[in-house]
Amino acid sequence: MPLTTLTRRCALIAAALLLTWNAPAMAASPEPLPQPESGRVERLANVASQHVDARHVDVWLPENFEALKAAGQRFHVLYMHDGQMLYDARTTWNKQAWNVDRTVSRLMREGRLPPTLVVGVWNNGKYRHSEYFPQKYLAHMRPEARELLISKGLQNKPQSDAYLRFLVQELKPLIDARYPTHTGPEHTAIMGSSMGGLISVYAMNEYPQVFGRAAGLSTHWIGGFEPNSHMPLAAYVYLRDHLADPASHRLYQDHGTTELDALYAPYQVFVNQIVRDRGYTEKGAQANFMTRVFEGTGHNEKAWAERLEIPLLFLWGAR
Repeated sequence: MPLTTLTRRCALIAAALLLTWNAPAMAASPEPLPQPESGRVERLANVASQHVDARHVDVWLPENFEALKAAGQRFHVLYMHDGQMLYDARTTWNKQAWNVDRTVSRLMREGRLPPTLVVGVWNNGKYRHSEYFPQKYLAHMRPEARELLISKGLQNKPQSDAYLRFLVQELKPLIDARYPTHTGPEHTAIMGSSMGGLISVYAMNEYPQVFGRAAGLSTHWIGGFEPNSHMPLAAYVYLRDHLADPASHRLYQDHGTTELDALYAPYQVFVNQIVRDRGYTEKGAQANFMTRVFEGTGHNEKAWAERLEIPLLFLWGAR
């Protein structure tokens, strides 16, 4: 397929995804509570913030949570974006889900993952892009490209720094007070896909004392819906100067080869080199970086669910 045709098709798919991802994000209450196959979900409804709009937070607890808690167990915590897409396909707009409960439960039963809670933070509808696009990239963009992105893509309201303040200053203290968590960065990870991958990497770099692990699946380095240089270049400059210390952090990156993921390869290759130049390594017992390409997979929850085990085990597990 010619590149121009592929680009147009990917742009149409991406535009549809943007509309559909945004549409259900903050619909009128009550939204259905996800019913996972394993464990249970507790909803922290309309969590208020001084920094961003209120939104639901769906916390997944393993099936033996109460017994473990009574025995004094403390839990690792995985923060995930697009929280309405994580646990139950019956409640999502596209009838797909990450099935996080299924994978985490199995890995814990097998003794390959420590006891873990998942904090699913709902996205904010039409402001999803605004909250997930790393704000400090803007300073490294050409003025005309920056102004266009802010007005069209970010709704004239760049909010990623405010969103991270919500996560770090408000939500994490709430989670740590409500549940028996390990609170240190080595026990705290952040993960997302597409724009959620961008904000996850940004979160670890902006708050390395909070997030010791980050994973981006199908990370959307192009920032928009067509190949371009200005947004990836801004990301490269930021990453070059701000990547978290490899001595105390782990980073996971991947992408597929179809749908929107078909555009990612050249950008991810350069990100990988920046990460290696910073001192991250993929080799041996000290490996703290993993990057993967999944041939024939696309930009959807089904694809991310099928490979979720890989980043989870890299971040915390017995590999």
